[in-house]
Amino acid sequence: MSNPRNGDTKPPCLPRNGLVKIPTQPNGLGSASITKGTPAVKNRLCQPSSVPAILSPALAPRSDLPVPSLASPLSLAALAGVSSPPGTSLVALNSSEAAPGSEHPSPERLPGSPSERQLVVDEKILNRLFWYFSACEKCVLAQVCKAWRRVLYQPKFWVGLTPVLHTKELYNVLPGGEKEFVSLQGFAVRGFDGFCLVGVSDLDICEFIDNYPLSKKGVKSMSLKRSTITDAGLEVMLEQMQGVVRLELSGCNDFTEAGLWSSLNARITALSVSDCINVADDAIAAISQLLPNLAELNLQAYHVTDTALAYFTAKQGYTTHTLRLNSCWEITNHGVVNMVHSLPNLSVLSLSGCSKVTDDGVELVAENLRKLRSLDLSWCPRITDMALEYIACDLHKLEELVLDRCVRITDTGLSYLSTMSSLRSLYLRWCCQVQDFGLKHLLGMGSLRLLSLAGCPLLTTTGLSGLVQLQDLEELELTNCPGATPELFKYFSQHLPCCMVIE
Repeated sequence: MSNPRNGDTKPPCLPRNGLVKIPTQPNGLGSASITKGTPAVKNRLCQPSSVPAILSPALAPRSDLPVPSLASPLSLAALAGVSSPPGTSLVALNSSEAAPGSEHPSPERLPGSPSERQLVVDEKILNRLFWYFSACEKCVLAQVCKAWRRVLYQPKFWVGLTPVLHTKELYNVLPGGEKEFVSLQGFAVRGFDGFCLVGVSDLDICEFIDNYPLSKKGVKSMSLKRSTITDAGLEVMLEQMQGVVRLELSGCNDFTEAGLWSSLNARITALSVSDCINVADDAIAAISQLLPNLAELNLQAYHVTDTALAYFTAKQGYTTHTLRLNSCWEITNHGVVNMVHSLPNLSVLSLSGCSKVTDDGVELVAENLRKLRSLDLSWCPRITDMALEYIACDLHKLEELVLDRCVRITDTGLSYLSTMSSLRSLYLRWCCQVQDFGLKHLLGMGSLRLLSLAGCPLLTTTGLSGLVQLQDLEELELTNCPGATPELFKYFSQHLPCCMVIE
């Protein structure tokens, strides 16, 4: 990991250096779609923790204790407890693995009275206190003393977090120039059951399997990104790691459809494949035949055609509830016909970037997938107001609708949506024809909790100010919205005190 230069520091939650992948919010849509969500969640994660003021003077800052700044970025070494370059934070796995000169102080060495020293290592108190800190901060706090590390290394503090391991950080260079695989014991102690490996090869994956104590049956989720894994490596990984039920392959261009046929196992219930150039219709055939228990499929493949969407089996029609087809450019309304007949029980559907899908395709979705709770039609330029009328008439359970970059949607379409009493999240980013009159239709939607109007150029300050009528709104995104002035934000802070407004 790179060190800060020229005094610059990076926030502790950057995806590249933060090591921790924040879990997807429970809104039915995952990270497969690049158009969903607002910066609000990220803002909250990067804000300082609200910690109760119960710390005694024994925890006052001391210049002689090697506790790094909570603003310092954490490398793999910081999370795993291996040697790290000068200037980076270090969280040791145990006393023998601590960096030279950074030994953990014992409770007796802490300042204050004996009662205060006892208080700061009281495990009952610490078990409640540490819930207030972010994952990055917990990594730093684990350096304070052995008692704190013992408490913090309980698996309950790391549930839902995924370590991101880059190939260059997986090895230590020995004095003789040889490489040694890093110790992963610290991850095992904390009970991590999911990993994201970036830029790895078949050999790196084999080393990971051999060195992580829980790899055989304890790892439930594996993500490989920008890696050179081949058909043989994929087969070995899924054969050896018998516990994997969630698999992600992103930017892996060395495996083929034959590798999917030889390696996919029926235990897999969630599969995500994106930016893998060898994936086409035959890959979908392998998925449909080999994964009868598939519940979630995220697919971003430029060469998948309508034919592939007819491959799903009758059992998958009952088990599969989430389908995300992102930037599948060859999918047309004929593919939508195949999909709605093959997978009638979908509750989450994304057609983001499927630019050949028209209003007729949306009508098929609305008429046949009545259980939908989340629908993403972002970057579908052929969608018009008529599609929104179909959605409003038939999808009575819909809670989330994403219409980013649907440039043909007008105020008329919003009038149709205003009748949807179940809709909680509505994304209208860069819908360039939406005007103030359209916003008036939304003011009666008491169920709305999240509204994104980022990049809508025709909205004025006057029109936006009317949104104060949505008193139950929790998040409002107005990024790159010309009508969003400093005075408007001040007005919102006074009249929507419980709403997070994204400028």
